[in-house]
Amino acid sequence: MLVRCLYASRPTPSIQGAALDKILEQSRKNNPALGITGLLCVSDNLFIQVIEGGRDEVCELFNAIVRDDRHQQVRILSYEEITERRFGGWTMGQVSIAKLNPSLLLKYFKRVELDPFDCSGQATMSLLGELVATASILNRGD
Repeated sequence: MLVRCLYASRPTPSIQGAALDKILEQSRKNNPALGITGLLCVSDNLFIQVIEGGRDEVCELFNAIVRDDRHQQVRILSYEEITERRFGGWTMGQVSIAKLNPSLLLKYFKRVELDPFDCSGQATMSLLGELVATASILNRGD
């Protein structure tokens, strides 16, 4: 059974540059063997991540993220059983939130601010879906 988990968290101050690159490198190395695909959106004070795969693998990975001291305020925005992957081509794609078009944010959020803690998981997932469709700002990582 496949599932998709969308969550948001706040990075600790130590997560910058090389530390973020290390997280992505580890994800891209370990995820294929686990059957995990997904997308990570990052900014100075926000992570939004979608992880897809088998139920056990996604749950174990999410539990590891919750225990990881590099994350604070980890919140599930959406968790669902799926019939197909939306991010099957990404071992872990990356989006820089700083590159988002303000009009795209207004399409899904009440202000020109990406705040997944103050909106529906569906709105956040719709934004990510649109980003994938316009993959020009994605770093696919495969």
